[in-house]
Parts: sequence; structure tokens; C-alpha cells
Amino acid sequence: MERRPLPPAGVRIYAVGDIHGRLDLLNQLLALIKVDIDNRPGGKPIYVFLGDYIDRGDSSRGTIDRLIEHDRTSESVFLKGNHEQMALKCLVDPSRFDQWMRLGGVETLASYGLVFKKLASGSPIAKLQSEFHSALPQAHFHFFRQLKMSFTCGDFFFAHAGVKPHVALSEQKEEDLLWIRDEFLKARQDFGKIVVHGHTPTHRVEVASNRINVDTGAFATGRLSCLVIDESSISVIDTSA
Repeated sequence: MERRPLPPAGVRIYAVGDIHGRLDLLNQLLALIKVDIDNRPGGKPIYVFLGDYIDRGDSSRGTIDRLIEHDRTSESVFLKGNHEQMALKCLVDPSRFDQWMRLGGVETLASYGLVFKKLASGSPIAKLQSEFHSALPQAHFHFFRQLKMSFTCGDFFFAHAGVKPHVALSEQKEEDLLWIRDEFLKARQDFGKIVVHGHTPTHRVEVASNRINVDTGAFATGRLSCLVIDESSISVIDTSA
């Protein structure tokens, strides 16, 4: 793009990276965003959460509660991450539990009051699956079911992991939007819009000519980042400030 990519007129976007159960950092970041909005009035704020709200951190349930609460007072878009996809698949397919547990699901179950124990037999997993289904509040179930695969706003396309190169943005498949890494990260092509994504942790927000990575590894680093996009600038707010 020859001109600077822009959001729609009168809109300011706050795109939040992977939270992974760090409710403490989410609360800090939302407070910092509120200060930014108060200090720079003008422009309708839209929050875009890039997925991976659960797993690894110890407050997955509290994180979902906080996001649901936030949605009541602020215009928000919640994208699905690969970790939400895994959790949802476990509700219908017990064979998925092993993968989910390896990638942080143990902490999520614990936040819902459940304990995972490595067992060879399939029946205890089926029992755990039933317990997880029962422990999941209806509001959480609805939240997970309503997650979007992508969001387009002005010159920006938001997705959890990225996009498949040489495939139109409107034709992207769920597995690529949630899981893709190297093929997308190494691509130098113009995707038609700037792709804003998470999924691949970096030390700081990473800006390339065709994409912006907002995942700063909050679970491990303590830095939860937000990309701020408005008509005058693109900037970053994070919890290390």
C-alpha cells in the first residue's frame, strides 16, 4: 500500500494480544486503555481481542468472566484462538484431551475446579469431559461458541494466527487462521490488508510491511500488549509501561 493503512473514519481500534489466563495483566491493560481513551477523546473505540484467552495461566475462568463483563460496556470483537478451538473440541471428542493438556489445558481445567490425571483408560477421560461440560457456565459456553474467525476493519484484517499466502482473505480456512506460522510469517506478499495477529510470541510488538504481531508472550513475559490504530497513528500500550 502506498498510503498509510487506516481504520474507518472516526474509529480507534485497540487490538489485544494473547492473554492465556493472565487475568492480572488483562486488568492492568484495560485500565491503561481507559486512560488512553480518557486522555485522547474522539474516535469510537473498538476492542479486538485476538484469541487465546485460556490455558497456561492460572485464571482462565476469571479471564472469560472479565471479557464477558467488558463486552457489556464496550464495543468488542472476540476472535477464536487455537486454544479455544482445542477446548471446544474436547467437549465433543475425548481423544483431543491429551493434546489440550500438553498445551496448557491442565491449568484451564483447574480454574474450573477440575483436576486432570494422566490415565491410560479412555473412560476416566470421558468422565472428565462430562465434568468439564458441567463446570462450564452457560455464559462461557455461549462466549466460546460466538467467537469469530476473523474481523476486517478499514485497511486491517484481524486473525489469531495469520493467513495462508496466495489465498484471498475471504477464502481463508479455520485451521490456517488459528494455527499457521512459518508460511505466513515468512511471506513478503501484500495480503491486500495489513494482517494483525497473535499466536507467535515475540519480545515486543513486531511490525512488518504486511502484518503486525501483537503476541508478546504475556504468560511468560508479563507483557500483555495492545496495538492502537487510529487515523493519526499506530502505537502500542503494554503492561510493562
